[in-house]
Amino acid sequence: MNLCVELRIFTEPQQGATYDQLMKAAQAAELNGFGAFFRSDHYLRMGGGDPGPGPSDAWATLAGLARDTEHIRLGTLMTSATFRLPGPLAITVAGVDAMSSGRVELGMGAGWFEEEHRAWGIPFPSMKERFDRLEEQLTILTGIWATPPGQQFSFSGTYYSLQGSPALPRPLQRPRPPLIIGGRGTRRTPALAARFADELNVPFADPDEAGSVFEALDAAAERADRDPAQIVLSVALTCCCGSDNAEVAKRCAPAGIDASKGRSGALVGSPSDVVDQLSSYADLGVSRVYLQMLDLDDLDHIELIAEEVAPALS
Repeated sequence: MNLCVELRIFTEPQQGATYDQLMKAAQAAELNGFGAFFRSDHYLRMGGGDPGPGPSDAWATLAGLARDTEHIRLGTLMTSATFRLPGPLAITVAGVDAMSSGRVELGMGAGWFEEEHRAWGIPFPSMKERFDRLEEQLTILTGIWATPPGQQFSFSGTYYSLQGSPALPRPLQRPRPPLIIGGRGTRRTPALAARFADELNVPFADPDEAGSVFEALDAAAERADRDPAQIVLSVALTCCCGSDNAEVAKRCAPAGIDASKGRSGALVGSPSDVVDQLSSYADLGVSRVYLQMLDLDDLDHIELIAEEVAPALS
């Protein structure tokens, strides 16, 4: 079986990780030929348990990884619109893009984890307002990065206003770093992706649910007078792959998955099992999969997938 799917590594450092752990995992992903190394943008551990060293900032660590890796692409799934102002975010992303020699991708979402907002004193408005803010942020980011040299950018919205922004620094990638919009909703997420995104990512969904989001994207793209083929379809899936049952069970444990039953939105089993499960997403038009790795110290997991799963995904 040959499937045209790019594999990327996706990590959740808020569960407890030092920068060195993150760096070693990114370097292992690069060494093993993965297309990209992404991290979540969260400030609080999920599911209880020992938070270890505590949270780290997504863009601070990506800046470090930009210097500690050479060619693998780097990005976020997803930067929350509630965490940062759009003008400073444009500066940060452009800066890390330069530090990485043009390897950065920006994933954006409306934000959803209310508990982390309470823990760190971050305002958490209604879902409608979060999406309204995300829409304004995307308008500002794309507007700043599209501003010709020597000109200024201004914007007046409900939540954000910019007057005479110099639109600097400019990202190294032109016309801008790739924009990924993620979510599982079938209304505003596809509509925003149709207007702004280079990629739509559906996280931890089974093929039927992911297919519903992609169908909604097709309709939204038609309304936006855009060819949906211009937008990469991707999914993020927990990955628990092993060479035998004991190894699979060991890798299921951090995710709380019963290895014998699996879980929706997860790839569980041997390398051939994982390839078979990926085929259901490839049938939907998915060409990129982010493999959520919860144990950053398990570099053998990355190597196994590179050696026994990736070759089937030409």
